[in-house]
Amino acid sequence: MKRKNEAPGIGSSKKRAISDEEAHNNFRKGLFDSKVLQGYTDYYAASEPYKHAVIQNLIDDTLLRNVRNEIRENISFTPKETDIYKIHQSGDLANLDGLDDSSLRRLPSLLTLRDSLYSSAFRKYLTSITGAGPLSGVKTDMAVNVYTPGCHLLCHDDVIGSRRVSWILYLLDPDRPWKPEWGGALRLYPTEILKTESGDEVKVPQPDFSVSIPPAWNQLSFFTVQPGESFHDVEEVYKRGMDEMEEDDGGRIRMAISGWFHIPQEGEDGYEEGLEEKLAERSSLAQLQGGKADVFDEPKPNWIDNPHWDDIAGKEDDEMTADEMDFLIKYMNPNYLTPDTVEELAGMFSDESSLRLAEFLSPKFSARLREYLESKDNEPNPTLPPNPFCEASKTGVARPPHKHRYLYREAVQPIPTTPYPEADKLTPYDDLVDILFPHPAFQKWISLVTGITLTKSNVFARRFRRGMDYTLATAYEEEDPQLEVCLGITPSKGWGNEEEEEEDDTPGAQEISAAELSTKSKARSGNQDSEDSVGGYEMYMTGEDDEDETGPSESTHTGAGQRRKAKADPAVYKSASDDEDDGVLFSQPAGWNNMSIVLRDKGVLRFTKYVSRSANGDRWDVCAEYGVEFGEDEDSEE
Repeated sequence: MKRKNEAPGIGSSKKRAISDEEAHNNFRKGLFDSKVLQGYTDYYAASEPYKHAVIQNLIDDTLLRNVRNEIRENISFTPKETDIYKIHQSGDLANLDGLDDSSLRRLPSLLTLRDSLYSSAFRKYLTSITGAGPLSGVKTDMAVNVYTPGCHLLCHDDVIGSRRVSWILYLLDPDRPWKPEWGGALRLYPTEILKTESGDEVKVPQPDFSVSIPPAWNQLSFFTVQPGESFHDVEEVYKRGMDEMEEDDGGRIRMAISGWFHIPQEGEDGYEEGLEEKLAERSSLAQLQGGKADVFDEPKPNWIDNPHWDDIAGKEDDEMTADEMDFLIKYMNPNYLTPDTVEELAGMFSDESSLRLAEFLSPKFSARLREYLESKDNEPNPTLPPNPFCEASKTGVARPPHKHRYLYREAVQPIPTTPYPEADKLTPYDDLVDILFPHPAFQKWISLVTGITLTKSNVFARRFRRGMDYTLATAYEEEDPQLEVCLGITPSKGWGNEEEEEEDDTPGAQEISAAELSTKSKARSGNQDSEDSVGGYEMYMTGEDDEDETGPSESTHTGAGQRRKAKADPAVYKSASDDEDDGVLFSQPAGWNNMSIVLRDKGVLRFTKYVSRSANGDRWDVCAEYGVEFGEDEDSEE
């Protein structure tokens, strides 16, 4: 599926070249004085974690107020969402000069602002500060973005094509100062240089930002675009808390014009033939080096081979033994253990290559687990502690942030023949992660309901903290499919799914068919379309067609660009003006006691949407990935 043009920009041809004197008059008085210029140059040179600067009161105040009014009155915005952002973007303004006269007459101040920012005078000013080299006045690249509460843009480095300097000019309410606690800050991420085992040095972004620049009226923030280094994000604009309901915050509307200065184009002063190709090579090299940095990614898969599967799985007439049933019934809803249900689920999976299973855990065990998780959900410093009885239990923070961030815990995966310990000293969470999921009986059940032989397993647990965590879309790149299981154990409500029913552990209360259970879970899925969604949903999407060689669009005005080695890139799957197929293959909201089972093919994208700070709790799950093996009949069906 081809990536859509996410945010057409302002201006691309027939720019009006204005004199230095005219340009100076459109900026604040004194901006171009040599002492002021030197001050910004020194500021830029000393800045960390990478070179950047902030200029307050950049534009003549009257002009910028007129620009803001013109935008509010004459430009419409469309809410759009991908794995990396949630934002309102301006409509098709790709060429202001191409608009008809009546439209242009409604945007005179915006035209003046564009011509001033890309004037020779201001381009030389920025070049002097950044030392990045001459900037194009022909290739202009800017768009209007609006962040309302819940909007955000996650970590990326802005590297696309011929970009040289990235900038953002804020158009907030000029008469209502923005408070930093409202969010919306530009945040910069530091990198560290690490050495691979082969001795290669690679830059790795740290999981947390080190500089936060809150927005302010008429403030310009800018930095040089550097592959593998200029990592940044835009903090979520936060919703009002209950104690802030009386505050006059104007709705917390973060409006800004953002864009890039490019290298000079042919015919301009400073143009270097072949420079754009060299930059592309440098960017590709940085991507290759970034590939080498994959060795520092966390968490790493902890694959456990399953040589015993020939004995316990993959046979059509196989059934659970009495001992296996006795083990599983301690944890699982007994409806899922009956032969008829297993057979029914296997048929459903054969048709859809996926399952949604509601109320997966037994009422007794799930009640204990929920009580434990609710006690952890509101701790001031969220943790995912290791199993206290196992030194091999590993936890950490997923990194790097331009791929993912969440708390993780690797399951303790014993050798199948090793006796399993009694669970009376474990918390129900330890019991779920380290006992149930790695157990051969559970994996045998997975094999039976999917009809697939499982060759290896990787089990891990995740906690997505409110206002912090996510996974960005990555394409599955192996030739053979992979089976992915995810049990949602998010104890809080309000995740955009249907109102959850209270579980009833009275006899016969859950005696419904597998189809009904699956339908019940499906009804709760896919409801991430609400404008007030707090995120946290899991999404599978189609990747780009193999025939598509277009590459990333330079009009990607969030700056996200091509963010992975794989050619596949996520589409805009939520847009009020988009009636096309959105490419969504499977989705599952955060929720309590719901399991998803998905057979994932090569090229299919998967991500977990950023969890808003306004969520009622953190998103919790336990996941398993399985290598698969098909019989001859299954191969022919595939």
